[in-house]
Amino acid sequence: QVQLLESGGGLVQTGGSVRISCVASGGTLRGSAVGWFRQSPGKEREFVSANSRDGAGKVYGDSVKDRFTISRDNGKNTVYLQMNSLKPEDTAVYYCATGRRVITSSLSNPSAYDYWGRGTQVTVSS
Repeated sequence: QVQLLESGGGLVQTGGSVRISCVASGGTLRGSAVGWFRQSPGKEREFVSANSRDGAGKVYGDSVKDRFTISRDNGKNTVYLQMNSLKPEDTAVYYCATGRRVITSSLSNPSAYDYWGRGTQVTVSS
């Protein structure tokens, strides 16, 4: 069973940048889709970004497009989310997820993923 561990969150000023990471153990990310989602208090889980199983396709939520970048290092079994030009509304717990059966059209659907991390908090101060 794949276990995911996020890290790198913290307190960042508006306009700043941070990179969060997600390391997988108990299985390989190679050949699996990986996604980032976020959730803030009182709100539903929101799609942030995802990378397709073959690594070629990258998709982003409208609210983070052109500011966030997803990448992966299969050799390190790690997926990253580089977040730039951060805004207070980006404050949330960020979760990574993975699944071997996620098709391209379902990359933004949290129900399509099999394994989830426990999340890392990112707080953007105004």
